[in-house]
Amino acid sequence: MQLYPAIDLKDGRCVRLNQGRFDEARIYSDTPSQVAALWEEKGASYLHLVDLDGAAMGRRANGPCIRQIVRRLHIPVQLGGGIRSFGDIEEALSLGVRRVIIGTRAAEEPEFVRKAVERFGAERIAVGIDAKDGMAAVRGWEKVSRITANELARRMRDMGVLTIIYTDISRDGMLSGPNVEATKKLQDETGLSVIASGGVSSMDDLRRLSEAGIAGAIIGKALYERKIDLAQAVKEFEKMERRRR
Repeated sequence: MQLYPAIDLKDGRCVRLNQGRFDEARIYSDTPSQVAALWEEKGASYLHLVDLDGAAMGRRANGPCIRQIVRRLHIPVQLGGGIRSFGDIEEALSLGVRRVIIGTRAAEEPEFVRKAVERFGAERIAVGIDAKDGMAAVRGWEKVSRITANELARRMRDMGVLTIIYTDISRDGMLSGPNVEATKKLQDETGLSVIASGGVSSMDDLRRLSEAGIAGAIIGKALYERKIDLAQAVKEFEKMERRRR
């Protein structure tokens, strides 16, 4: 199972939110690039980066910070938050980002995703599906759409998408455990590679996801609150999988 330590950017700082509420942001570092370097030092092989300001405003807001992080690392970075146009995708890729995550635009205009996959390649495009009571939420989680998360995932599969980042908003930042059942159902129904996000709080949570066959897991607050040691998690879940191969 691929692990993705997460860095959420707000005003150039590394923060964490509770259930996506911007008024409850907790600042963990004023130098996100140092945090990114720490995760790489502890064995991370992929970094998950979110531009929270971009998600809220619909445009890139932390470009210099993102560039600094990417240049400092030797591992690939995936970026989400405010990716709503071909220009946004091109800008992110020009910063050195390996893969972009499309969220709001995927729910509001699925055809855009198909064109993005055709233009940039399926390996460069992932779709973020954020669920609130089973429905897809958009625009920085401020609005709930009329389509279910699973139906949106099926549409994305038909558009050529290979990877989904699935977030249960009710669990994000709450250290309450991931929604393993919903994540597994989404992966089983679509055949897509699903990365679980939201609620991971312990090694046991990671074991449950791994045992369910989930492709990847994003770890955020549990790292900052020292509930999970990244080096230990990489050794158990990534290196073990490599040995099996």
